[in-house]
Amino acid sequence: MIKIDQYFDPAAWQKFTQAAQGRKTPFLVVDLSRIKTKYNQMVELFPNTKLHYAMKASPAVEVIRLLAELGSNFDCASIYELDRVLDCGVEPDRISYGNTIKKAEHVKYAFEKGITLYATDSEADLKNIAKHAPGAKIFVRILVQGAQTAEWPLSRKFGCHPDMAIDLLIQAKALGLVPYGISFHVGSQQKDVAAWDDAITKVKYIFDWMKTEEDIKLQMINLGGGFPSNYLSEVNPIEIYATEIKRYLSEDFHDDDMPEIILEPGRSLVGGSGVLVSDVVLISRKSHTDLTRWVYTDVGLFQGLIETLGEAIKYPVYTPKMETSTSEGTVVLAGPTCDSADIMYEETGYKMPQELEIGDKIYWLTTGAYTNSYSSVEFNGFPPLEVVYID
Repeated sequence: MIKIDQYFDPAAWQKFTQAAQGRKTPFLVVDLSRIKTKYNQMVELFPNTKLHYAMKASPAVEVIRLLAELGSNFDCASIYELDRVLDCGVEPDRISYGNTIKKAEHVKYAFEKGITLYATDSEADLKNIAKHAPGAKIFVRILVQGAQTAEWPLSRKFGCHPDMAIDLLIQAKALGLVPYGISFHVGSQQKDVAAWDDAITKVKYIFDWMKTEEDIKLQMINLGGGFPSNYLSEVNPIEIYATEIKRYLSEDFHDDDMPEIILEPGRSLVGGSGVLVSDVVLISRKSHTDLTRWVYTDVGLFQGLIETLGEAIKYPVYTPKMETSTSEGTVVLAGPTCDSADIMYEETGYKMPQELEIGDKIYWLTTGAYTNSYSSVEFNGFPPLEVVYID
């Protein structure tokens, strides 16, 4: 069982508990000051880079405005995200369209709004960009390794083989576009820093080929996201990621000829800002001799915990009785809906105090990323997850 001081100092935890008083569960409390701290830390650790916040991690206006004031750029995955960030006063030249899957009409819409930097990984998408965003800068996303060591892999749906990336860059120039750079993503919550090393090596190969064989000088590398949050699994501190990634870049690219570097942090910026508060709805056993209790809470996969699917992301789960309990037992943690998939943890072996009762509070820590944005509209009639922002 965890102790709250593993994740919060007393003053920070008091802020969360005060914001939670008197509210009906479930709800998410987000401390914006923790996002500010993380952003400033990343700026310090990665000087001379552009941070493009991956909005999908938490697309709240409160978060966008905070990061915009701090100087962040933004990565949009849809025109709906684009409209939101533009409505927050962010200039178009601080925004990239990072989704390689987009309708032609959406490319046209984004271009008319002033967006000139687009990701791609296929010929059909490239032709849409050439037609509806003439003269735009494109970066090609490549397939890289990392699925085995990322808790939320992103290695199959997006990207193309490096050889195809070269063909797309050549074709982009022929179509009147600017072949600007290469991007990759090593997987979300990536625990192995070396995954970036392998990816940067592939990028270096493409840069060299384009320069020597096609006389095209690429100008940018988008290193994607993947930087971890503080869940149950052990990860290196962000300082280690920064040190190693900068070393990988220096080994492959001379410092006096370093391309523009873009990072797309999402989870690492906002994950630690959130605490999801829930109540225990029911505690039961499946037989008279079953040692495992089923603990049902009023929050589940469809109220924001979808990343527990397959028990991929293992959130720290806390109840105040952990501070005084003398006995614990293995539990299955499940949500409230009429769907058998609504089980968060059955195989991982979470422990809860034997004293746990119906009505007790359960706090899901490090839930500031991919919770409110994943919450369903009204599955089983349950409303979307309420979010409370504090600073």
